[in-house]
Amino acid sequence: MSTPTFRFPDIRPTLRELGVDAGRVLRAAGLPLAVGGESGVQLTTEQMFAFWRALETVSDDPLTGIELARRVPLEQHHPACIAAQHARTFRDALQRFARYKYLCCAEELGLAEGNGECRVGFSWLQTTEPVPPRLIDAAFAGTVELGRRGTRRPLNPLRVELARPPTAVERFEAYFGCRVHFRARRSVIVFRLSDLDLPFVTYNAELLEMLSPSLDRELARRKATSTLAGQAKWVMQRLVGARLPQIGEVAKELAVSPRTLQRRIAEEGSNFRQLLADARRELAHRYLREPAMTLTETACLLGFEDPNSFYRAFREWEGVTPGEWRRRQTVAGAA
Repeated sequence: MSTPTFRFPDIRPTLRELGVDAGRVLRAAGLPLAVGGESGVQLTTEQMFAFWRALETVSDDPLTGIELARRVPLEQHHPACIAAQHARTFRDALQRFARYKYLCCAEELGLAEGNGECRVGFSWLQTTEPVPPRLIDAAFAGTVELGRRGTRRPLNPLRVELARPPTAVERFEAYFGCRVHFRARRSVIVFRLSDLDLPFVTYNAELLEMLSPSLDRELARRKATSTLAGQAKWVMQRLVGARLPQIGEVAKELAVSPRTLQRRIAEEGSNFRQLLADARRELAHRYLREPAMTLTETACLLGFEDPNSFYRAFREWEGVTPGEWRRRQTVAGAA
């Protein structure tokens, strides 16, 4: 089964500007050193997350993600980002960015308008791992930079909400130009609805006419070649709970028949039972990394009848009990 990969920009010069040793970051992430010096290198979502986690361990500056987003040169940006930078208005830019985001990474940009504001959130597909904080910061800063560069105004969000403990609050608020609320339920960046209508002085209709058709073709190709097995596993992870999802439910979510789903995932080298086991295993890792979640709660959320059934399944997956796996992860995180 193939794993989707996405273009990773040349970040070595920018890291050097920030006084960060790119080689050290890449080694800590378990990535080849060539990643830091070649534009267009393809990485999986797992590898991208590893990079951002390693960056957090190597650099003690909590604003590293923001600075990376600010300083990456325009020529290193993906064509989808370039198209957004030459949109008609900030709203048009956000909508284009949301449409073509999957060409840059396995990430969705969600826009929700109401009550005089627009909430912008990012969600990562094909993974249940916690999103590295520096990556969230970079995504939010990239959105702010898009608006500021396009309008040529000091465009500030209405507020920023981050689902993590506070750190460097004054510096975060100085950059965003608004209140930053930590320990939020979900990480979102909120803009005034009126700001979405601000025109972009960088608007270039001819450039958009050239870029849009090729981006649409590439987006269609990406979606067509994305594995159905991977999509099915993601759906399973959303549906699994007190009971396990059935193949008919998953097929309905994917707009295919159960028979077609079985055939397609078999062609991709897997089967429904194995995908469900993989989905539960990945979710188990995610839940066990949450200190406040008990093993009984985890077993229930994964659709096991009782904790003992979960223990047996987890030991088959990992060779250790859930409690021992959690302890090892805690020790590794503290090292």
